[in-house]
Amino acid sequence: MDRSIWATWYNLPEEGREEYLAWFHEVHLPEARQRSGYLWAAHYASEEKVVNNVEGRLSHTPEAGVPSGDRFILLFGAETTAPFFSPTPAELAEGYSAETRDMLSRRIGERSCIFIEEARVDGPEMSRRSADMTPGPCMQMGSFNSGRLEDEDELGAWYAQWRLPCMETLPGCIGCRKLVSASGWAKHSVLYEFVSLEARDAEFPKHENHDPEKGAWTDVVVRKLVHAPGSPNVGLRLYPPV
Repeated sequence: MDRSIWATWYNLPEEGREEYLAWFHEVHLPEARQRSGYLWAAHYASEEKVVNNVEGRLSHTPEAGVPSGDRFILLFGAETTAPFFSPTPAELAEGYSAETRDMLSRRIGERSCIFIEEARVDGPEMSRRSADMTPGPCMQMGSFNSGRLEDEDELGAWYAQWRLPCMETLPGCIGCRKLVSASGWAKHSVLYEFVSLEARDAEFPKHENHDPEKGAWTDVVVRKLVHAPGSPNVGLRLYPPV
């Protein structure tokens, strides 16, 4: 199983963007998928306008040292974190060609995390997941800290008792994974997979409406979180093409 994910968020300048994306999808990612232990690669473009129900409830880190890129999200999957630490991202970069170094230097505000899976549920559309385990055509990914150490247990309970079970029956949902970080900012992440953006927008924002008490619990938990810049992101998969 793909229990570990290496995630990278970044922006790109307008100039040279199409050249970068063509090279990235046609050259770099097919090569990267051949690295030992790598199971899949997926590249997403973040949506500019997102339908959600969290307006006014989210806090983002004020730390100046946390990179702010979030328009593109690159995900690699592996069974464990070992393929992402042997070699490390820095060691891997030492062996890049001049072309690869030039292309990757175009990224702006790059931030990376290496995650291990804490929990996973399958949604009603689990059969739509590709045979090679690549995440779905549409995803939502948040990365955040709990705010205070005292809030960690409540956050874990909320996912285990409420949010993850909700995803098991949500129309359009392929699955959901709760992740914790082995490296990078922040400690926590969650990855939702959907069959389409339309399915996500139609169902996810209203999935708590049937239980006001649990919805109130969500409000308490969400207000305590400290998100990375731009988090959560909703993205459409660019690679592999849908």
